[in-house]
Amino acid sequence: MTELDYYEALEVSRDCSEAELKKSYRKLAMKYHPDRNPGDKEAEERFKIINEAYQVLSDEEKRAIYDRYGKAGLEGHSRGGGFRSQSMDDIMDIFNSMFGGSGFGGSNRRRDNQKYNLDFEIELPLKFNEAVFGVEKKIDIKYKVPCRDCNSTGAKNGRLEVCDYCNGQGQVVMKQGFMSFAQTCPRCHGEGQKIRERCPSCSGRGYHEEPDTITIKIPAGVDTGNRLRAEGYGNQAKNGQRGDLYLVFNVEEDKHFLRDGNDIYTEVPVFFTQTILGDKITIPSLYGKLELDLKVGTKDREQFVFYDEGVADVHTGVKGRLIAQIKIIYPTKITEEQRELLVKLQESFGVESRPHKSTFDDVFSRVKSWFKK
Repeated sequence: MTELDYYEALEVSRDCSEAELKKSYRKLAMKYHPDRNPGDKEAEERFKIINEAYQVLSDEEKRAIYDRYGKAGLEGHSRGGGFRSQSMDDIMDIFNSMFGGSGFGGSNRRRDNQKYNLDFEIELPLKFNEAVFGVEKKIDIKYKVPCRDCNSTGAKNGRLEVCDYCNGQGQVVMKQGFMSFAQTCPRCHGEGQKIRERCPSCSGRGYHEEPDTITIKIPAGVDTGNRLRAEGYGNQAKNGQRGDLYLVFNVEEDKHFLRDGNDIYTEVPVFFTQTILGDKITIPSLYGKLELDLKVGTKDREQFVFYDEGVADVHTGVKGRLIAQIKIIYPTKITEEQRELLVKLQESFGVESRPHKSTFDDVFSRVKSWFKK
């Protein structure tokens, strides 16, 4: 089986600089990250390969060995432990800047034995136009703060007792035959302590909830399922610092526009005579009006594509397409005068107006011959 070259995986030349290597890795990691390609196994596999490649090529010693001996050389030296960890640090720095510092991504953190996560997530409904063009919204939230009366322990006056089930270890050992397994204590949930009497102030929860109104600027191009990090608006730790709030968007559908990624679809109803004669019509777009040229013989469900008229990508700003799909409307009722005119029009086309006749004449003859004895 042919082995994929690390330089090819990162789309760089063998003499590329460290800066070129990092730049290409950033671009590819953003492109193939699993969060942006949910359910795509091919993208997931590509993501693993580019991470493996970058971890090797960003390390001078590993890169030198790889250039000389290939992957086999790395396997032979992997147990020596002499490689520096800078490449892995670089990877984490890049991911923090791409998915942490940029506002997309997420984590759940606990500090100082908090009884709750400092980060939390809420769903935020958005109107179609708010998601497409971006918006600044005021949001009412509730965040957790430590109970001062019990020092966030949940116990009256902060008095905790040693858990008698695990003797304060936070773990219990289960034996099965000659093997032993350690698991989190089911009584104290790994804390090694238990509450004898609940704190009357917080009812044993260890925290209170505080209301807050925050203003968040939502970038243009977000879509349902996207997450945005609002740094410093999460729950409060004992030291007063707050975690992060994550907003998960749920975008309302529009009556006239259907969104598919950065592309927009719209249905254009036209009367059947317009498709026969041809016509120039004006249709709405996200940004105003567009002229659509109906050619003679335009078909039902035919699509007309307008580039750079879709949604701006939330990361790159590049706009998608507007796809206008034709829906031919036929009259459901006609007057006697209209009927006469249509009959005259049909007759004026001669044989062309009855395509079924020439098509089926031969079929009728063949079917008739099947029953001859």
